[in-house]
This record gives sequence, structure tokens and C-alpha cells, in this order.
Amino acid sequence: MRQEILSIGKILNFHGIKGEVKVGFTEGNEKVLSEVNEIYAEKNSKPIRLEIENLRFHKKFAIIKFKDINSIDEAVELKGSFLKLPKENLIKYLEEDEFYISDLVGLKVYDMEEECLGEVSGVMNIKQQDTLFIKTASGKERLLPFTKKFVPEVSLKQGRITVNPIEGLL
Repeated sequence: MRQEILSIGKILNFHGIKGEVKVGFTEGNEKVLSEVNEIYAEKNSKPIRLEIENLRFHKKFAIIKFKDINSIDEAVELKGSFLKLPKENLIKYLEEDEFYISDLVGLKVYDMEEECLGEVSGVMNIKQQDTLFIKTASGKERLLPFTKKFVPEVSLKQGRITVNPIEGLL
């Protein structure tokens, strides 16, 4: 079985002259970045293992110095790379009722009366609100806010989501 690798940030640019990089990261990944010693940078589908030598946060970015990256030229080579970690290393950072999008896509969607409404085809953050894209049996795509009010139950083990459908949307 192939190990799933998830992106937690992206190298945006170099920072200073000693090989540091400026990293934009997904909200909630400050703790992950603070606790890992190594990470993978992937650019053009080629992973590179990097050891974190120093890390600090500045505004909404991380400034990282990797071991063996000691100049602007070396740091520029990493620009645009996605920083990734194996999913198995990230699971422990999830809060209760938090899920990875890759785990939600493909789940069957049922209403409170156990009628299958379709399956999750995607998840997107729209105006600060996570939203499920649900593809119905007829092929139409419907949107549903991913909140406890509308999605009271998610069971990854059973491969299903139970929803309180919004009148007219599902």
C-alpha cells in the first residue's frame, strides 16, 4: 500500500542571504512545523528530504533554515516547492471532528431517513466556511455547509456521512 503524503505549506521565497526560506502554511500547521525535524519539499514531482536546522514564525509565515542550504542560490532552487509529510505523521494533530479532505472525498452521503443522496466529490472553503460538494445520482453537484448543524455524523470507518439536508439544495 502506498503511503499518502500531504502538503502542509509552500516555500514562497528566500529570506535573507544565508539560505533561509519564507514558508506559507495551512492554518493549524504551526505546531506540526514546530515539532518535526525533517520534511519533504516537492517540486516538479521530485521529493527532496530536508532537515530543519532552525525555525521561527514571523507574521503569518514561517522562516526556516534547512541544513545544507546555505545561500540565496540554494534557497531560490526550493522556491515554489510544497512542503509535505506522510499522513500517518499528521493524524495526531487533528482535533475531534476534524478530517482531511482526502478522507471525505468519496464518502456516501445519507439523509436522516437513510436515503442515499450521493457522494462527496470535493470540499472547498467558501467565505470562511468549509463546504461539501455532493454529487447526486443524477450527476448534479450540490453544496452543503460542513457544520455540525448540517452534517451531524461522519463515519470514516463506515464510509458515510449523515446530513440534515437544506430544503431545496439536496
